[in-house]
Formats: sequence, structure tokens, C-alpha cells
Amino acid sequence: MTQRPNQQNPLAPRPNHDVEHEEHWVSVSDLMGGLMMVFLLIAVVYMVQLEIESRKIRDVAVLYDRLKTQLYDDLQEEFGDDLPRWGAELNRDLSLRFYDTEVLFPQGEDTLRPAFEAILSDFFPRYLAIITSPKYRDDILEVRIEGHTSSDWGNLPEREAYIRNMALSQARTRTTLAYLLSLPEVEPERAWIKAHLTANGLSSSKVVTRNGQEDEIRSRRVEFRLRTDAESRIEGLLTEERS
Repeated sequence: MTQRPNQQNPLAPRPNHDVEHEEHWVSVSDLMGGLMMVFLLIAVVYMVQLEIESRKIRDVAVLYDRLKTQLYDDLQEEFGDDLPRWGAELNRDLSLRFYDTEVLFPQGEDTLRPAFEAILSDFFPRYLAIITSPKYRDDILEVRIEGHTSSDWGNLPEREAYIRNMALSQARTRTTLAYLLSLPEVEPERAWIKAHLTANGLSSSKVVTRNGQEDEIRSRRVEFRLRTDAESRIEGLLTEERS
């Protein structure tokens, strides 16, 4: 049989340039497949590392939740019976509030009333004994004495009232700090106190509200607030993971 001029014989050898063209595409496909495997491996490694970091974060969260719970329980056990007669309350965030304005300071002044001095003399040495015990000592970053006021200052405009209340709240926390440092019972821990105890006047920036309205009486308060050293614990946890 005679082949037509344009019909190619399928059994005839292919030209060299067709074979080279096919080998070129095979090489490209192999390269793309290899790159996809590399990217897949990188993604898997990243996901594993992310899971490890997430687990570390969960471990730290559990650790500090346990620490706060234990510290709250110890403070509640120590002061639970005293808080009502002191006009105070202990919160889960480890803030301890003194809010009885008839006890704290004369209105508009920074002088401690004798009743508040008596409360502080009873409260602070026991409080200090707990937070400086071996159980918590290395976890306490700061003990903040916070002074808070209501937003009221007679008929003064809001801005001026805020400034006046800022000065008052700062003066009250400094007076409180000075009194605490004068207590003979805390003398053995005076160096620790100076390194960790701070006085912070906050004016009316964090007033207490009830049903959407400012509670002026509860807003005028003194708080002791603990900050724990989370950063060092996290670094310790990461070091343990590397070793």
C-alpha cells in the first residue's frame, strides 16, 4: 500500500527535537513535583512548631491560673473574716479594695484616718507575709497601691476636677506607702518592699458603675493589686523545652 504524502508512519522514529522537547517537560514536571514536596514539608514543620508553641502557651495559662487561684485562696483564708469589718473586698483578679470612705481619709484630704491606720497595721504585715513566702515570693513582680476617686469635685469643670482628683489620689497613695514603710513589723522585708511596692494615683479614670451610673461612694477607694512575673515564667518554660 502506498502512503499518502502527509500521513506519518506511527512506527517511524521521531525526530530528535521532539524527543528533546518531551524530555524537557519531564524534567520541569519533576522539578515542580520536588518543589511541591519541599513546600509541603515546610508547611508540616511549621504546623508542628505552631502546635508546640500553642501547647506552651496553654501550659503557661494553666500555670498562672493555678498560681492566681492558690494565691486568692490563701488571701481569702487569711482575711475572709476581716474584710466585712474593714469595709473591704477581695476579687479574683487579686485586687483587694478598701472602699469605706468613712474610714479611709477625710474628704478632700490625704491624711490617713486613725481607723484606716489601725486597719493597715493589722492588714499589711499579714498580707506581706503571704506574698513574700517561698510559695509566691519569686512570682510577684509588683504590689500596686492604687488611689481612686469619684469624678466629682464640687462645681468645677470636668477637666479641672480630674486634675484635682489626680493630685489627691497620688497624695493619698504616697501617704499610705509612707505609713506602711513605718510599720516596725515589716522591717525585715523593707528592701523587698522598696523594690516591689509602688504608689499609683488614678484619679477618676476607673470609677465604679452600677446600672450604668457612677457609684461615687464605691469609686473613692484604695486598692492593693498584685502583678505576677509572667515573663520570667514563660522564659523558664521555653528553656525547659529546649533542654
